[in-house]
Amino acid sequence: MKVRPDILRTYQSLHTWTGITAGLLLFIGFYAGSLTMFKHELQQWITPAFKPINQAQQEQTKVADWQLLLNKTRTLYGNEMAAGFELDLQQPEAVIRWYSQGSARDLHMDNKLVQVWQGQDGQLQKTENYENQFADLIDYLHRSAGIAGEIGHDQAGVYVLGIAAVLYFLALVSGVVVLLPTLVKTFFALRKDKGASRFWLDSHNLVGVASLPFHFIIAWTVIGFAFHDLIYDGISVFYGDKPLFQAPARSSQTFHIQSLPPLEQHIAAAKAYSPEHQPVKLSFMRLNSPAPALTVQMISTKGMMRGPEADYLFMQPYTLKIQPFTFSNKDGASYSNFVMGLFSLHFGTYAGDFGRWGYFVMGLLGAFLFYSGNLLWLDKRMKKSAGADRNCQLMAALTIGVCLGSVLAVVLTLFIGKLLGSVLTNVNYAYLWCYYLSFVLFVAYSFWRGAAIAAYHGLLFLSLACALLPVTTGYILWQLPDWYTASASFGVDLMASLFAGVFLLAARKTKKRMLQPTDGGVWSIQASAPLRSTPSTTERSNPDSAP
Repeated sequence: MKVRPDILRTYQSLHTWTGITAGLLLFIGFYAGSLTMFKHELQQWITPAFKPINQAQQEQTKVADWQLLLNKTRTLYGNEMAAGFELDLQQPEAVIRWYSQGSARDLHMDNKLVQVWQGQDGQLQKTENYENQFADLIDYLHRSAGIAGEIGHDQAGVYVLGIAAVLYFLALVSGVVVLLPTLVKTFFALRKDKGASRFWLDSHNLVGVASLPFHFIIAWTVIGFAFHDLIYDGISVFYGDKPLFQAPARSSQTFHIQSLPPLEQHIAAAKAYSPEHQPVKLSFMRLNSPAPALTVQMISTKGMMRGPEADYLFMQPYTLKIQPFTFSNKDGASYSNFVMGLFSLHFGTYAGDFGRWGYFVMGLLGAFLFYSGNLLWLDKRMKKSAGADRNCQLMAALTIGVCLGSVLAVVLTLFIGKLLGSVLTNVNYAYLWCYYLSFVLFVAYSFWRGAAIAAYHGLLFLSLACALLPVTTGYILWQLPDWYTASASFGVDLMASLFAGVFLLAARKTKKRMLQPTDGGVWSIQASAPLRSTPSTTERSNPDSAP
């Protein structure tokens, strides 16, 4: 296919600058997003989780056991739990949880979670601890790239990533146009014999084109998530005085938790609404008020789900009436099904574990796309100037610092969190300090040492940090044999060991390329080190030299 040279140059420039502008933010969003596919497994790995009283019990708890526990709990703690409590029906033991401080919405460092269960002697056992927020921190990085602050009721970083997603969409379209003339010839070509830069470019193009539908889906849905309020405000202009969404009518009656219907009725009403769904979690709210609410998380293996883990059914917990904003089970509900599809396509909840692993891999490949795209352009630009372009040196250092630094910060946070989780009363602040301090220090290190050396050392640090994770698990279990760990912990340790080897191999490849004669590209020590001063003769020939 022939495309006019002037059109190619325009789209190439558009692809370059949109990618450079948005790439670093999107890198954090993509790799953190890939981790959210297994955030519960990561949470289980890092948390000294609640230890079931009867470890031999393997069968799922019966509804009658939950009801017995609920009856006892609301008799003793009815006023405490009236603000809201939840039951996770998938747990092997009946446990009721509620927040004595904070809430489940957004990221709060001081959330206190109460857990009540029935001991072997029939007496209620109650604990109150700070909620471990590691999984929420990963989700926060995914949605906001770690940018602090709020705009309205949402994080400022959500809007920044929304703008980045617009640029990302333009980069996707322009990249396809640029590749069209040579797409058939070079799509599966990975030309190692033409140098490392050509191999990286071929890899970048292959990953980008092969995962193009996935990237279009992510771009569209991120834009929708970020700017849905603005979209609704725009649509509301055409509705005039008529509300865009019909809120449930507020009752004049004040309800009380002691008159709450049996759980069997709530579960039966949810199943009657959608027989193909299975209720897995019940979250009650505002039970002593005129506006009580119940959210039932429902799982279906036959279709798409709106949430990252389940569909949401909203019910009036006393009258059992289904409330607005619930997923629709009716034919012809085109708008509801369209919105559900957007959510499901972003969260990857339509293909079970296979879909989770697929989104995990594609998320990492997406991060590689932004990382490699920035470095390819910088390498080409720096070679033209024989490494003398200081702006490119700074951008290369920033790319290495932000990309490797953000990954290293998450791994170190996992490591520190596991060690300190059983020591600190509230480990959440340690997570924040560890992540942001590690990230900032590595970015500063990249500017001090230059992109090439920082990349080599960063990959070595990453390999070591990943290798320490399974070692930490062994040490904790030796020191605290009663630490409860699920089988998911083994999977986290296995993947950490695998990535330790991947990062070590990448570090060796980086060092090998640095030591080869170059013409001033990104991987030239001579070109990148002058960010702080002229490198010494020893430093030029030895990337392992002390800082």
